[in-house]
Amino acid sequence: MKISNKHTGKVRSKTGKIILYAILAAMLVCGLGVYFASQIPDKYYIFENKAQDLENALNQDGFRPVTSTVSVSDSGIEVDFKFLGIVPLKSSEVQVVSEQSLMAGGQPFGIKFYTDGVLVVSMTDVETESGKVNPAYNSGIRVKDVLTTVNGTKIKSNEHLTELIKNCGGSEVAIGIKRDKLIFEVKVTPQKDKYGTYKLGCWVRDSTAGIGTITYYDPVNKTFAGLGHGICDSDTGELMTLSYGKAFGADIFSVIKGVAGTPGELRGTFDENNRIGTIYKNCDMGVFGEADGRSIPDGEIYPIAFKQDIREGEAEILCTTDDSGVHSYEIEILHIYTNSVKTTKNMVISITDEALIEKTGGIVQGMSGSPIIQNGKIIGAVTHVMINDPTKGYGIFIENMLDQTK
Repeated sequence: MKISNKHTGKVRSKTGKIILYAILAAMLVCGLGVYFASQIPDKYYIFENKAQDLENALNQDGFRPVTSTVSVSDSGIEVDFKFLGIVPLKSSEVQVVSEQSLMAGGQPFGIKFYTDGVLVVSMTDVETESGKVNPAYNSGIRVKDVLTTVNGTKIKSNEHLTELIKNCGGSEVAIGIKRDKLIFEVKVTPQKDKYGTYKLGCWVRDSTAGIGTITYYDPVNKTFAGLGHGICDSDTGELMTLSYGKAFGADIFSVIKGVAGTPGELRGTFDENNRIGTIYKNCDMGVFGEADGRSIPDGEIYPIAFKQDIREGEAEILCTTDDSGVHSYEIEILHIYTNSVKTTKNMVISITDEALIEKTGGIVQGMSGSPIIQNGKIIGAVTHVMINDPTKGYGIFIENMLDQTK
């Protein structure tokens, strides 16, 4: 029997469409798998003998395209994720930690911060008798560099750098530099300005001070943490390298209300005689210190919760906006980024408490570090405000902050 070319063409056309749809479906599944895998953290934390609690927490939201199974073996604990319960996505490490409770903060504190070396914040030409020159820039020094040494001598402050350059007598000097993760030296010949002073041709900064909010105090280890983000230079935006720092009690005396496009601010003073402790670390997740026991304010003790335990919905923050002390204010957690590791934007939050909105407009500068409480547990801290809507901002997971104390 002879089959017409017309009929054969239709069969081939249908077969081609089926193959095309199959390829598109496979590409869609692969694309979704890659996307969901990217949303899964590489590490989870659980308390001892609580592996089942992790699995329950990850799967308690009903149907989800990604399912998880916790497996316990002699080599450790892993959580395996599958797409639609069939396609393997990834396996994440599970780290077992001891149960921990913290004293929630919410109190303002003042910080005096001294850099390790000096930070270059701008370049400025040296006006010599023969014209303007910039020996620092010409030697390769750039804004955001940290100058650490002069001819091997560690730079202690702005004034110390000025003295070292002045004493060089115009001779070439070796300047030690830290730039990101690079450490190197450059050769610079300081130039004499029209007043007879030898200069490099750059402005530097060696310290800063400000007010933030304490997130927690660990009564076991006698440590504390605050801000939920690092202290950065106001001109360059660079994280400032820490030589040493001190923390003091502070009082809030006024509030500049935040509006769309302009962040507000808590204004206050701190008393250097009312010392809390010593700052030993400044990093992306906040500032961390050792308490000396003289001025740690009292607060309520809360158990900690991990990211898998946090849920979108109602929560509260603790903060201070005047001289009446710490108060609780209602917020809503709008979104949780469980894949956010080593970052300060793990949650999107919204201020819903009318009393706080009336007073501050929402989140303002100085509230960074305000602890976030949900279901009777401390889950994180406020870190940033959304400039276009001060009622909304970001929060960091408490586990990310605690990880910096280990």
